[in-house]
Amino acid sequence: MTKIVYEIVEHDGGWAYKLDDVFSETYPTKEQATAAANDVAARQQLSGESEVVQYQDEKGTWREEDVSGDDRPEVDVRDGAK
Repeated sequence: MTKIVYEIVEHDGGWAYKLDDVFSETYPTKEQATAAANDVAARQQLSGESEVVQYQDEKGTWREEDVSGDDRPEVDVRDGAK
């Protein structure tokens, strides 16, 4: 199972959550950034319909896969500003 970790960090004069090197919008308070990250994490847990997904792999080859709508990642929100 895939694991996603959103970190709460200081960013651009405020607070944001980030996944790897990608930041959310900036929030005025740490509490607002945490609430937004928790909302995003909850949405990651919602199942959907099965779909066919097309993507380009690291070698530039286009791939197509059937993806189950209930294959959801494990999600965590952590305080990265310690």
